[in-house]
Amino acid sequence: MSLPILWFAIVAVFWTGFFVLEGFDFGVGALHRVVGRTDLERRVAINAIGPTWDGNEVWLIVAGAAMFAAFPGWYATWFSALYLALVLVLVGLIVRGVSFEFRGKSDAPRWRTKWSLTLTIGSVTTPLLIGVGLGDLLVGLPVDSSQEFTGSFWSLLTPFGLVFGVTLLGLCLLHGSTFLALRAGDPVRTNATRLARSLRWPVLVLVVVAAGWTFALSGRSVLSVVLLVVAVLGVLGAAVFVGRGGEGRAFAGTAAAIGATVASIFAGLYPNVLVSSTAAANNLTIASTASQQYALTVMTVVAGVLFPVVLLYQGWTYVVFRRRVLVPAESAPSVG
Repeated sequence: MSLPILWFAIVAVFWTGFFVLEGFDFGVGALHRVVGRTDLERRVAINAIGPTWDGNEVWLIVAGAAMFAAFPGWYATWFSALYLALVLVLVGLIVRGVSFEFRGKSDAPRWRTKWSLTLTIGSVTTPLLIGVGLGDLLVGLPVDSSQEFTGSFWSLLTPFGLVFGVTLLGLCLLHGSTFLALRAGDPVRTNATRLARSLRWPVLVLVVVAAGWTFALSGRSVLSVVLLVVAVLGVLGAAVFVGRGGEGRAFAGTAAAIGATVASIFAGLYPNVLVSSTAAANNLTIASTASQQYALTVMTVVAGVLFPVVLLYQGWTYVVFRRRVLVPAESAPSVG
């Protein structure tokens, strides 16, 4: 495998890892006001992702940095096209991060309601907009022979991009609800399980539609087909196990579904990195956008040393904070 192809795979892994890990954080942030009927229950939902959400966001930063260093042409064209959308994503990430920190600074109901609302907004808009951008890679954007984006903000709102963004948002909601069913105590656990059972079939429909559309647009490689099948089976598995004492298997199903859905975009793209809707000759490819061999070699050595350390650190974090987050017994309302 050549270094440009290796780094294309690494970038795909970073984007996939971001949604697998940060996807349930987005889901919890979007749903905490639904699964928590009191302020205390909402705090339980937020505390379930408190130790991990900021570490999970690092995968997004690393994905962007890897694209910048390994594929400067891809980074320049795609990020220029998404300029306004990326500003909105950054605003969503900022208000979301601030909400985690500021919500508990005062006990005033108005204060907490305001920051709960910003947390919800940031957790909904961010995966939606990033999903639209990822979908646009495959369906194509107006790019000329000089690798310059020639469209406008409205060019980003392609039908497939919008469907893919909504699908990723739906998967994040289902992923977050299965995570709370696994990590939170009652009554948040019961509410999250009930919500997951309501979400499972609409999300399955979205995944099937997105998978079929991705198959039609992609090169239909064996890997792409396998990933699309895994995405559908993952949601089906979660639908079967949720609410039946199989919280861990349901969460594994949603993790597989969201990971396979994101990875299928990159599998379908290969050997392109961005499709041009203007002309196939203007497609950005791995070879035409990659950095020089020396830069990729240095990056490979650095990644080989640091990436295992990051995985070990994050794995250790999840082991340390593996216990359920419970509502204090004296404050928990009766269930049923």
